[in-house]
Amino acid sequence: MREVAVVALGGNALLKKSDKPSINNQIKNAKVAAKQILPLIKKYSVVVTHGNGPQVGAILLRSEKTKQTYPLPLDVCVAQSQGEIGYIIEQALRSVLPKKAIATVLSRTVVSKKDKAFRKPSKPIGAFYSSKKRFVREKIDYVYDSGRGYRRVVPSPVPITIVEREIIRNMLKKKIVVIAAGGGGIPVVKRKKEYEGVEAVIDKDLASCCLAKSLGAKQFFILTSVDAVYRSFGKKGQERIKKMNLKVAKQLYKEGEFAEGSMGPKIKSAIEFLESKGKRVIITSPKNLEKALRGKAGTIIKR
Repeated sequence: MREVAVVALGGNALLKKSDKPSINNQIKNAKVAAKQILPLIKKYSVVVTHGNGPQVGAILLRSEKTKQTYPLPLDVCVAQSQGEIGYIIEQALRSVLPKKAIATVLSRTVVSKKDKAFRKPSKPIGAFYSSKKRFVREKIDYVYDSGRGYRRVVPSPVPITIVEREIIRNMLKKKIVVIAAGGGGIPVVKRKKEYEGVEAVIDKDLASCCLAKSLGAKQFFILTSVDAVYRSFGKKGQERIKKMNLKVAKQLYKEGEFAEGSMGPKIKSAIEFLESKGKRVIITSPKNLEKALRGKAGTIIKR
């Protein structure tokens, strides 16, 4: 088997902030992303992971709004988003690789039922509301988010392992491009010999790192909305970090250089990946991936 690479597509890769939410826009953007990751598929055994923020929020909103069907727990919402997005990415990859075997694996991510995140939900999800009355009335945890309104918050526990990791490994050995761990994976806890879904959302980058480590991947590509990692991001005089080693990454992360709501989890994932014998992490936008592979764009992090 060739060297394994995990490619983590951010939710923006399929649905940009400027896009009207629609399946057609997701299909269009997925085709663009497929062309951009084609060089990686030609060189490595590839697993594609992806975010699901807009999609899972829409599924949850539909579940809450309608009275003509049954309500959906959050783990089932994540599972539905994996199927939806996996199908769209598969179709896009087949358009550029018509003879390649490609498959989506509905993936469960194990978390601890004792994780402190369950005691203090912090991950905003779903629609924005101008009033907090609904949340107070229904005793739902909420925050005022991004200056846009009140949103429900749910636990975001640390991923421990991906249940389907050996299935994914065997598929890679058979030269199948695998789409897995979508949206951080379906959150489950181990109860005796069974897995039980829980109300949570797992960070996509941390789950992608978890999968990459279990597969012994050597390459980790994090594709996001910005072209690179920056010092003082969003401030006057921000500076692109072209390259850094593990020691520098750990120091900057410890100093709080990277915001927890954006670049923080990506840098944390990069650190954990490299500490587990990974070779290289590249953080960039999909359109800059080709340049980043040549060291002309993005941020490259090595041990």
